[in-house]
Amino acid sequence: MIDELIGRAAADDDDAIEELTEIADAEPERLRPYLGRMLDAGVLWPGTMYRAAGADVVARVVALVDAGEEPELIGRCLFVLAHSRHQLAYEAMRRWMDRPPPGADLLHVGMPEYAQEGGWTIDPDGSRRELCGDVAHEWQPREAPAPQFNPECPWCSSPLWTAADLDGSEPALAHTGWAGRLRFRTCFYCSCYTTLFSEVTPDGGSTWWAGNTRPSFLQVNSRPEEPPSLLPVVGRARSNPFRAGAWSAGGSTLGGHPQWIQDAEHPACPGCGLVMNYVGLIGGADLYEFGEGAYYLHVHASCGFAAVTYQQS
Repeated sequence: MIDELIGRAAADDDDAIEELTEIADAEPERLRPYLGRMLDAGVLWPGTMYRAAGADVVARVVALVDAGEEPELIGRCLFVLAHSRHQLAYEAMRRWMDRPPPGADLLHVGMPEYAQEGGWTIDPDGSRRELCGDVAHEWQPREAPAPQFNPECPWCSSPLWTAADLDGSEPALAHTGWAGRLRFRTCFYCSCYTTLFSEVTPDGGSTWWAGNTRPSFLQVNSRPEEPPSLLPVVGRARSNPFRAGAWSAGGSTLGGHPQWIQDAEHPACPGCGLVMNYVGLIGGADLYEFGEGAYYLHVHASCGFAAVTYQQS
């Protein structure tokens, strides 16, 4: 079956590529024995198919980039390396930051940004840092009582939305380094237009960051918008960290890796500039019957900043 899918994918069969991608999401290890053949066939996209790549395949991709024989493929090769999350991938990308490979002038972003597609980054000191966790849980929105005190959004006057209220001891948060209660409070409406930051404290405090910058194109409704009355509750463990779903009901997930609708978008901490850790995804389809898009939650524990971003097709 997989051999047939690879053949079809090499002939640009979109259905075959989608099936291979679904296997990579559900059972990445199933593709491991076939990744060498996929590489031979030029099936490099999407890079998520190479999540289970071993040292042999990763070394071949690194060699392809170093050789520079097909510079137009450098971007796809970097996506493959990012999603492999292999130590050899980090070492090569760290080296290319100082000595760019052939074709690097065709790239629109740097090596750290490519790494972020795979859920990790290269910090300014050259060290590797994981942005996502290896543990993921279903995150099921449930009706919740209205908060006793709920400030208004400074921009649109809508009541702020408590997107999540978490115990920092949750295994899915271990990679963030957060200790204590973690509450995300933001504007459900305005966060659809720009990244919104809040200052958070281990006692559950969450305050709108005064440095949030309102986009010039943001149109404020004549009436404030009521946020969802739902609060996500941690459910069963996901079968692997890649099972978040941004497109359909039931896909909201605490921890693990996000399913991006667009490019990876890990915001930079406004306190120190480092990329923030990913916390979870809340799908619009889990908030409303015809909800769209997804809200992505992030935190930087050492600076006490949380962020909410939004993506839609």
